Amino acid sequence: MENKFTFIDLFAGIGGFHLAMHRLGGECVFASEIDEYARLTYELNYRKISPKLFENNLFNKDIRAISTRDIPDFDILCAGFPCQPFSQAGQKRGFDDNHNSERGNLFFNIAEIIEAKRPKAFFLENVRGIVTHDGGNTFRVIREILETELGYSFYFKIVQASDYGLPQLRPRAFMVGFRDEEFMRGFSFPPPTPLKFTMSDVWGGKCTRKIGFTIRVGGRGSDIEDRRNWDSYSVDGRVRQLSYIEARKMQGFPDNFEFPVSPTQAIKQLGNSVAVDAIEAVAKNMINYMKDLNPRKTTLKTTKNKGEWTELLVFIKLLIEQKLLLSDKNLNPNSSFFKINKVTTHNLNMEFLLSGLSNVVIKNKKDKTEKEVNISEIIHPQIINLLIAKIKESTQTFELPDFKIIQDTLGFNIIKGGNSNQKADIVLDIENEFLQKENEGFGIKSFLGSKPTLLNASGNTNFIFKITGLDKSLMDEINAIDTSTKLKDRISLIEEYGGRFEYVGAEKETMDFNLRMVDSEMPEIIGKILLCFYKERISSLKEITKMLLEGNPNKDAEVLLTNKIKRLLVDILLGFFAGSKWNGIYESNGTIVMKNNGDCLGFHIIEIDTLKNYLFEHIKLETPSSTRHRFGKLYLEKNGDLYFKLNLQLRF
Repeated sequence: MENKFTFIDLFAGIGGFHLAMHRLGGECVFASEIDEYARLTYELNYRKISPKLFENNLFNKDIRAISTRDIPDFDILCAGFPCQPFSQAGQKRGFDDNHNSERGNLFFNIAEIIEAKRPKAFFLENVRGIVTHDGGNTFRVIREILETELGYSFYFKIVQASDYGLPQLRPRAFMVGFRDEEFMRGFSFPPPTPLKFTMSDVWGGKCTRKIGFTIRVGGRGSDIEDRRNWDSYSVDGRVRQLSYIEARKMQGFPDNFEFPVSPTQAIKQLGNSVAVDAIEAVAKNMINYMKDLNPRKTTLKTTKNKGEWTELLVFIKLLIEQKLLLSDKNLNPNSSFFKINKVTTHNLNMEFLLSGLSNVVIKNKKDKTEKEVNISEIIHPQIINLLIAKIKESTQTFELPDFKIIQDTLGFNIIKGGNSNQKADIVLDIENEFLQKENEGFGIKSFLGSKPTLLNASGNTNFIFKITGLDKSLMDEINAIDTSTKLKDRISLIEEYGGRFEYVGAEKETMDFNLRMVDSEMPEIIGKILLCFYKERISSLKEITKMLLEGNPNKDAEVLLTNKIKRLLVDILLGFFAGSKWNGIYESNGTIVMKNNGDCLGFHIIEIDTLKNYLFEHIKLETPSSTRHRFGKLYLEKNGDLYFKLNLQLRF
């Protein structure tokens, strides 16, 4: 069968999504499942049809530990994420369910993957209780993240397995969304179809029920007259109890689907699974609908966000000024500057050759054209001032019609070509009395509006602490603290009750690797910095460093720690991303800072000490959303140990 699309299978269970998508011509390129027994069943049944998953180590065990960079690109994200936190049968803790490996907040891992990989579509499944959980707040958060933060459309419907041919009630919330839909929204769930067979066919005898009860995970053996009964049926006049054989058919799995586990585990796995035929029916509509969507436009875009407009603003200011003033540690110009001979878009398609005069030669390497323009005729100070003012006052994407003539004349409207995972935003040929460099990459940081980040919060920037000496029964009391200083107060109460924080490491192995590239002791240093920040509410990295050194009379310790932290800041700025392993090479050799008044100043590694001092004195720690980034609460792992996570976000 020719593969028509690719998909990933998260919280895969025994692969109900996998089976449905494979039937439609999909190729599974990544899967994740934590339960060891479900993993056995999954591998046994899918090794033949998706061998690359297992040969290339793409069957992940814990979605929390994977870096998004290690997930192959794909078209559709499929996820039946843990439903117990939202189920009527459970305790309905929702996002606050930290009692079983953080299963309540694993939706945010899905959001992180969608944000990083930008698939064409997603297909999520959960219990219907998720729609009304916490007065509808849980569902609102999910929808807002997918629609508002990530820019996807959002459709949902409560679907029963019996709506699409299977003799089982099983009401579930199906959530579907598309990346490229924009304003032309028209997806619809398929209309219901007749039953393919009844419960009499399932049993091979006359059953008093045409459609069966929802298959559950536990609680078997209730009397047939008990309102809690779900697995006892009257067949040919006698009571029979559901086994995995009947449950397999009710869920839409073929008779040759194998279970290398006990019958008890098998029916548990089926109770946790999706109804295959219902998934297949909705996915078929999704795939057909995706064919009609226009590809995402990456050129001729008239609206841009603050960052994109700032990059264009820096670009045209450099064309006009044809020099870059260098900065001191307080973001004031020093006596040094670079003469700029050429400005290049980061995708290297367009070069702007500068002569020190108003005329600029523009070379388009893609279509091999060349033209000369007078920059002073098309770029006026009032346009620059308008752009600065508009960037400051705007919060969303916006248009600047007055800038269109500049765009049209210069022949481009984006700098980076849509790739946010790069340290260099612009490429310059520079020279001064000491050096001459070609194709030097510079990042861009803007103070127009909110202050820029050095390190953005994500699952990659979570750090884990094991909590010892604390009674586990206190977990809910501590997690329930919801004050304005809740993280500080939770930490204080943990310690008040005798709990101790023992540093474990970064949640993602990639981040730990990168920190050790900076210095072998850096992960442990980050642990101390985070505890100091969240306990003492001191945000300045310089002040935190002083606090960590209190009581240490060794002057060498101060020099060592300060220099290690300074190196870390430069390595983050110019070298590594938290989500991918770093090779130790700087991707950029400098940074251009746009000040609040629109002036541009630069830092370059030829004056590395100035850059180190600037960062050390001006970088602060910041508290991101603890819900969105899954940190700040006690959680219980399956080994019975308590853990607590803190997140590192750095801002200028």
